[in-house]
Amino acid sequence: MEPFTRLSSRAAPLPQANVDTDIILPARFLLITEKRGLGQYAFYEWRKGGDFVLDQPRWQGALVLVAGDNFGCGSSREHAPWALHDLGIRCIVAPGFGEIFRANMLRNGMLPVTLIEADWRKVMGAAELGEPVTVDLLSGLIMLANGSNFEFALPEDEREALLNGWDEIDGIRARFGEAITAFETRQRVTAPWLWEHEKEPTDG
Repeated sequence: MEPFTRLSSRAAPLPQANVDTDIILPARFLLITEKRGLGQYAFYEWRKGGDFVLDQPRWQGALVLVAGDNFGCGSSREHAPWALHDLGIRCIVAPGFGEIFRANMLRNGMLPVTLIEADWRKVMGAAELGEPVTVDLLSGLIMLANGSNFEFALPEDEREALLNGWDEIDGIRARFGEAITAFETRQRVTAPWLWEHEKEPTDG
């Protein structure tokens, strides 16, 4: 995955609360297994009218979405963040997220930022005006064009994974690589039969 460190972009406003994963990506598109191109089906029903926020000129190309509370609730479909990622969304700011959706965002290199209501309203106001925002994971700050800053935090393991572009396997190797190597070294001595498959085959 691409590391996430600092992002500056217009932010698109989507203030509705309880936007579930079936709204983000309707179930009939779950048979599509290719991530590329999935963004065309994101918010499919809402985009039929042609005036959906991400299709309006002011917010086209936005990399940040400022969403309402409990964003991504509902069924556990990883296709939802896949579709948003394909649209270009790299960060979503909300008062709260569906738990599984949030985990799936992180697995796909996307940053979920949770803000208290008062701070979220100010970021939403900037998004509605089409103003740029900067999200800095290194400092844990969202910065607005008017100079306002808002702090956010992630658990350290999630932050470290995003900063380094690690998937789950990369994270395990980085954090426990030495312990895994030490275990395997001991096991080669105490249970060598488990490693016989590594021996070069001999000619009969």
